[in-house]
Amino acid sequence: MTRRHQQIAEELRRAIADGTHPVGSELPSESELALAHGVSRGTLRQAFGTLQSEGLIGSRQGARRTVLSTTPSQSFTELRSFAQWARAGDRTPGGLVLRSHRAKATEAQAAQLQLVPGETVLHILRLRTLDGEAALLERTVYAVWAAAAVEALPDDCESVTQSLYETAGVVMSHGEHHLDAVAAGTTDARELGVRRGSPLLRVRRTTTTAEGRPVETSDDRYRPGSVVFTVRNSVQANPLVRTAAD
Repeated sequence: MTRRHQQIAEELRRAIADGTHPVGSELPSESELALAHGVSRGTLRQAFGTLQSEGLIGSRQGARRTVLSTTPSQSFTELRSFAQWARAGDRTPGGLVLRSHRAKATEAQAAQLQLVPGETVLHILRLRTLDGEAALLERTVYAVWAAAAVEALPDDCESVTQSLYETAGVVMSHGEHHLDAVAAGTTDARELGVRRGSPLLRVRRTTTTAEGRPVETSDDRYRPGSVVFTVRNSVQANPLVRTAAD
């Protein structure tokens, strides 16, 4: 059952998205919003906390909350899966395995996964969707110790990260990400619905357990218009965030 602060957060989220509260504007005061929604300030502050964690609003002592963005974001200082990020923004994530096979690791894959060159790894080609629309194509290589658990998951598994934790106790704790641009190849064009040669945003990532044991390395290619990566600067930090495209 949805709790009251979650309902309020969703109402405010919609009001921000539709321009009722544009970027740079101040939200009504705590007392005004508490009265309007018939809740205590404590409940309202829980809703504010949700929106702040998504990067939608900011606050400073003695001032009203200010709208910072119209779309929920994921900071890359926090490791979250694509499905977790999508659900946090009230989007519906989807996934479908298009191809799966085991093969010998290349030297580069072996180095990334801390394996001996030639060891067996699992290759997965997976299409990810947002609200039923193609969003990115993942080419993921799993270390052999995690392969059986990955292969046991349904092809349309919504969140591999969560499912591996629930079924095999695998906790992905650390990630390294490299961003660049590439031209869409034949497979990219077919699955993402773009022209061959179209520019795609690529995120190459390697994920490890808390002990530093590599689980996977992946080449993720985003369809144009599906997400936006943004850097928000301050004197304290410069986090990179992922947001849904307008």
